[in-house]
Amino acid sequence: MGGVELMLLGGFTLTVEGQVVPVFPTAERLLALLAVQTRPAERSHVALALWPDATPARGGPNLRSALCRTHRIQPGLIDTDGRHLRLAAHVHTDLSRVRELAARLLDARRFDTALLEAGVRDELADDLLPEWDDEDWLLVPREQLRQLRLHALEALGDHLIAAGRPGEAVAAALTAVAAEPLRESAHLALIRAHRAAGNRGAAARQYESCRRLLHDDLGLAPSPELRRLALT
Repeated sequence: MGGVELMLLGGFTLTVEGQVVPVFPTAERLLALLAVQTRPAERSHVALALWPDATPARGGPNLRSALCRTHRIQPGLIDTDGRHLRLAAHVHTDLSRVRELAARLLDARRFDTALLEAGVRDELADDLLPEWDDEDWLLVPREQLRQLRLHALEALGDHLIAAGRPGEAVAAALTAVAAEPLRESAHLALIRAHRAAGNRGAAARQYESCRRLLHDDLGLAPSPELRRLALT
């Protein structure tokens, strides 16, 4: 079986051979929880995460029902050995791709210029299931991915500057600033890109924007490094 894509960044979509497959909410939650795991998950852990208010006597049946529903939607999406569950190997996720992309951007030993192709910035732009606000099990994976994405966007900007493409570096850094306006390192990446493009005025304006944000929201001042880069 091939051609199965599970999309979790920006929202949930399951496609099989290019066709969107409707998924029940319970099955969505089960597939998403398994997709964010980096190793097989114990059934008891999955049941507790998805139904935290249920008794153990109810959590198990709830999970069996969710597994049956998922199998009816599309057989073979989940592998189980009785005690553990995992997303089947043939189910490809955008989450895994972005994790790998970010790791390569951040590791000098694995970086190559092919990573600077068009569309890389867009792949790093979206949060993990941003509208799922009531899932406690999602909070840590979402924040982990968010931080990884932001670091990768900043690194992407620096790689683009080194490649002589400061305009694209500005776009990458702007994506990071939009995702986290109070992140000083994102403003720093944007100021580096502006200066690489020869736009010292834009760098100074970005510094002033950062200064106001930090002062108004946190009562902090920008770092001396940010000030030196923007204003000298």
